[in-house]
Amino acid sequence: MARLIPKRVRPMDKFTQQLRDDADRIEVVITPELDNRIRASLLSVRQETHRPAVRGKLAASFWWASSLTGVAATVAIIGVLNLSDPDTGIAITEPPVAQFVMPKFTWQPKAAILTATLEQELEDIESDLKKAEQVIREDFDDIGI
Repeated sequence: MARLIPKRVRPMDKFTQQLRDDADRIEVVITPELDNRIRASLLSVRQETHRPAVRGKLAASFWWASSLTGVAATVAIIGVLNLSDPDTGIAITEPPVAQFVMPKFTWQPKAAILTATLEQELEDIESDLKKAEQVIREDFDDIGI
């Protein structure tokens, strides 16, 4: 049993039809002056003749000419570099490396007065330890150990 699938209208078909309708409504008038200019332009253009590519003697002579030019340029550069006076060129040098110098300080050691602060800290720590020991003893007494 054959099923007929309805033809869907694609958006491009609508767009194409609209473009054709718009093109049919365009009216173009070519003036005699424009027609003469187009005709003169077309007559002034010569048709290009397609000549086959020349192989053989012309291609070989071009290859030899370009090779000899490259060799001559290379020899000229080597000659200029070898014949130039090396002292006349500008030498590119790196700036001197600065050596590390240890800065000089005038050391004047003084005795640190920290004993009072440290003694106070020791007393605070001992007090905290005693409080913690008391709390643990009370916990053991509550448990019955």
